[in-house]
Amino acid sequence: MLAVGRALMSKGKILLRDEPSIGLAAVIAREIFRVLAEINQAGITVLLVEQKANMVLRVAYRSYVLEIGPIALSDTEQELMGNPKAGEAYWGG
Repeated sequence: MLAVGRALMSKGKILLRDEPSIGLAAVIAREIFRVLAEINQAGITVLLVEQKANMVLRVAYRSYVLEIGPIALSDTEQELMGNPKAGEAYWGG
């Protein structure tokens, strides 16, 4: 949260976060994603790199799934959640 606060103080138009949930308890990670969604709703673009697809897809308008470097899938949350390839690879079918 401190890193997010410091970034917002610069009044930039985009917030970049790499693995914001890493090492956090699930309840804290959910709070981080809730705050990031609020920041986005306030008009700041948020770019996330995150391995916990379930969490990030709930707040993302558009997602890109990387597979060993290249983009393997790219779509909206609804389309990715219904994509069998994404389901198998990232949230257990």
